[in-house]
Amino acid sequence: MRKDNLKLDKIIDFEKWNKLQDSIALVTKTAIITVDYKGNPMTMHSGCQKFCAIVRKDKEMAKYCQKCDSRGGLEAARINKPYIYLCHYNIVDIAIPIIVDDKYIGAIMAGQIKLSDINSDNTLEQIVSEPNKDIKIKILQSLKEEYDNLPVLSFDEVENIANMLFDLCNYLVEEALDKNLALEMKDVINLNDYKMTKEIFSGHKTKSIENIKKEMSNFIINSYVEDNSFNGNNVSVSRTLKPAIDYIYSNKSENISVKDMADLCHISQSYFSRLFVKEMGEKFSTYMSKLKIQWSKNILEETDIPVTQISEELGFNEPGYFIKMFKKYEGVTPSIYRKYYKK
Repeated sequence: MRKDNLKLDKIIDFEKWNKLQDSIALVTKTAIITVDYKGNPMTMHSGCQKFCAIVRKDKEMAKYCQKCDSRGGLEAARINKPYIYLCHYNIVDIAIPIIVDDKYIGAIMAGQIKLSDINSDNTLEQIVSEPNKDIKIKILQSLKEEYDNLPVLSFDEVENIANMLFDLCNYLVEEALDKNLALEMKDVINLNDYKMTKEIFSGHKTKSIENIKKEMSNFIINSYVEDNSFNGNNVSVSRTLKPAIDYIYSNKSENISVKDMADLCHISQSYFSRLFVKEMGEKFSTYMSKLKIQWSKNILEETDIPVTQISEELGFNEPGYFIKMFKKYEGVTPSIYRKYYKK
């Protein structure tokens, strides 16, 4: 994705998001605000509790509130999942990271609630240091009623809200990537209009409409997705290495290790690794990654098998890792690749 599209306002339509944010806050009883990677607010505070609204207006306390938003978002980005924590007033907050192309660009912050079931199993971290105790106590005493009126939820309810927001956030990012991919692919066509016309429509009198459409589709995909070459199973290899190559192509669903292949070839791991690089031109792990991504592309192009099932059938540990590897080599996620290849 282009750098100028990594800004938060390019990912989220804030005019629409503000309305949805208000509705979610009302239904979940949580306050919600969207911030950039520095913790600066990008939206109004939906469902902000009176206690927190007053505290955030205090110049001294507001600094701690912004630190909570910033550090909570960064921690969520580090673990790449919702982060539930305590603010400086022991109020529960949730940070949902917004990550595009492995870059943290902001977060959806929710919370301003208290737990009904605090125990050793759900002990939460207080993310910032305590503010001045005198000021803190003074504010708590003056706002005791407002503090006591904060919504109370169970830890399970908080986790469910966090996961729901995380799924929603991923959906928003995926939709934005989808939209921007379409725009970029349109630019590719415009920039390569002459080249495409010359390459695709040369000899058009002998080509069917379907063939021309297919070539246009291939041209667009190849213009956007880098073509990673890989060694085929008919490559000439030594007798020593051949059992490993045969096994790889006969067992596509296995997560094969160097040790497994070295044992199969009856040689040491170190010798197998050196021999593999010498004959195949790249490390075993790189070769396997490229090969499985190529296989997955074939499946995506020719079938409607779900991405999770493709991941499983090709021996990836989890769908998230498969998607990450696919994007590393192809520049887009499997679902986007399939969508635009078929178009």
